[in-house]
Amino acid sequence: MIITDKDILKSAIAEEREHGYKIVFTNGCFDLLHPGHVELLNYASMYGVVIVGVNDDDSVRRLKGLGRPINTVADRMLLLIGLSAVDYVVPFSEDTPEKLVHTVKPDTLMKGVDYKNKYIAGADFVVANGGRVILYDLVEGKSTSNTIKSIKGE
Repeated sequence: MIITDKDILKSAIAEEREHGYKIVFTNGCFDLLHPGHVELLNYASMYGVVIVGVNDDDSVRRLKGLGRPINTVADRMLLLIGLSAVDYVVPFSEDTPEKLVHTVKPDTLMKGVDYKNKYIAGADFVVANGGRVILYDLVEGKSTSNTIKSIKGE
């Protein structure tokens, strides 16, 4: 389900927890969906209900520069929710999902291993509330930047 309202998101999470499900959160731009994204999301689904935070278009531009995103936030969310591993997709406009992590209060925060030794937004909050942070191994050579370079013939 694509959720754009914070109260609906809180209600959906509460209902999932009432049914005994754990909540897993991950986030990103997901500008061009690739096998690395799909593998991370499939892995995340083994730990519970998967909520994906997606940077909105302005946020992607600030983080990635002019010419990005390739796809609109609506298109990126539609592609993500079409994956069987993803239960909820929610956009956010800040450069990090810190506020969204505080809203979701996940049991597990999942990021790619490229975040090892980097600040992971919301990680301290998740751990302080009894949750865990899992870093997933990247799929070699699979990234949005590599895909864009390949399309350009670089």
